[in-house]
Amino acid sequence: MTNSLIRPAWTPVTIAMMVIGFMIAWPLGLAMIAYIIWGDRLEIFKQDVNRATDKVADTFKSATSKRETFHSRSGNVAFDEWREVELARIEEERRRLRETQSEFDIYQRDLRRAKDKEEFDAFLKSRKRKPAPRSKKSGGDIIDT
Repeated sequence: MTNSLIRPAWTPVTIAMMVIGFMIAWPLGLAMIAYIIWGDRLEIFKQDVNRATDKVADTFKSATSKRETFHSRSGNVAFDEWREVELARIEEERRRLRETQSEFDIYQRDLRRAKDKEEFDAFLKSRKRKPAPRSKKSGGDIIDT
């Protein structure tokens, strides 16, 4: 898993980019806020688009390979049948690899969320451990706020 500085989370870098974006042009700041809030969904959207384009590409590839298979018969029926079975096996393996990659991407996203939650929980614990600031009254008494 990569520990990227610019990721869809409230990190010092993304907050700084948001502030700079607002200073340059307010739509840039809003775009950065949208990325911070919905950035994880962008990764899922990208995966969906990639899967859809892969399916379209596979359709074209299969149509092309069927044409090539039809035209490139070797004349040996046993060899042609073996080749078709092997090509089908390879396509099935490709499909399984794509599924595994998708599962791994989801796993990485869950790990990143868990790490972010752990860091946030540690922040909250350290914040609770700090003593409350004290203020002085005109009489010199110290009173908790």
